[in-house]
Amino acid sequence: MLPTHPATHRQYDHSSYILSTFLPPSVRTAHLAIRALNLELARIPDTSSTAPVLRMRYEFWRSTITSTFAFSPVKQPVAVLLSSVLHTLSQQNPTSKPALNKSWFLRLISTRETHSLNPPFPTLQSLETYAENTYSTLLYLTLAALPLHSITVDHIASHIGKAAGVVAVLRGVPLIAFPLPPNHHSNNPPGLDAGQRQQQQGAVTLPLDVMAETGVREEDVLRYGADATGLRDAVFKVATRASDHLITARQMLKNVHAGSDVGHAFEHEGEEEHLYDHQSTGQLEKGGMSTGEKQKREVEKAFGVFMPALSTALWLQRLERVDFDIFREELRRRDWRLPWKAWLAYRRRMF
Repeated sequence: MLPTHPATHRQYDHSSYILSTFLPPSVRTAHLAIRALNLELARIPDTSSTAPVLRMRYEFWRSTITSTFAFSPVKQPVAVLLSSVLHTLSQQNPTSKPALNKSWFLRLISTRETHSLNPPFPTLQSLETYAENTYSTLLYLTLAALPLHSITVDHIASHIGKAAGVVAVLRGVPLIAFPLPPNHHSNNPPGLDAGQRQQQQGAVTLPLDVMAETGVREEDVLRYGADATGLRDAVFKVATRASDHLITARQMLKNVHAGSDVGHAFEHEGEEEHLYDHQSTGQLEKGGMSTGEKQKREVEKAFGVFMPALSTALWLQRLERVDFDIFREELRRRDWRLPWKAWLAYRRRMF
């Protein structure tokens, strides 16, 4: 089945497929192209047996992105779909620079390549950096396709993406510690980041500083699984960081709805992809709209892109209910509550 087919999206990235319903129709094709590329990158280690082949495949995607942005895509479904998206966006704004930033795509590819063989995260902060360069970047790209370029929505998306990325790594812990048999294809969403790596059998992807703090040893996890000393404490600490990012994003939304400042500075402001025109809250723009009102409108427009915060929060709730036993089978099942919980969250504009 083609990677750009909606059924592929539904099978391998189910929560994203469900939540795409809440995106404006005009951005759903772009969302599908972005997620299809992410899926292709995440599955490379499943189909490559040696490091040189891995490098070749990631290099293929770098050159494919470059040619696609030059409007001469290779005959590959994701590249063709992405080229169509870029062409549509360029027609909407013919005098401006491309809405989608090529460097975001290249960063996504490089980060996926760096972590393709599951090297350990030295610190919890390095795990957050991974999440920023993958899951937050997917949200930035979707926001840009709306198109929407705003420090407020990017800031909120950064926290949501970090939470989603941290949770994706947690969900993959059992499958990386105990890889599935060769040629086994799972329909579970964790497969996106579990990797099922045959190249590196049995690895524990929790941050090393957290493992040291909680007394977790990799060999104990590989030998005893859920009964390893300190494992639940380590999972709790990592999950708490994901939860903190969601709490921050919720508070930022509340502040915007109340007409206040979001509460803290955006740490990535000033980077090449995050350059903005500034105005102080309360200052009037053209047409008499204050910056506070402008932020409300931007958040309203972007809320569908923020919906992965809900699926992330629901999984963290399930993890808490099983007392942070990351190996519990029910954590790998799809959450039947997601569609109606998503509808409720979207209606209330709060996740």
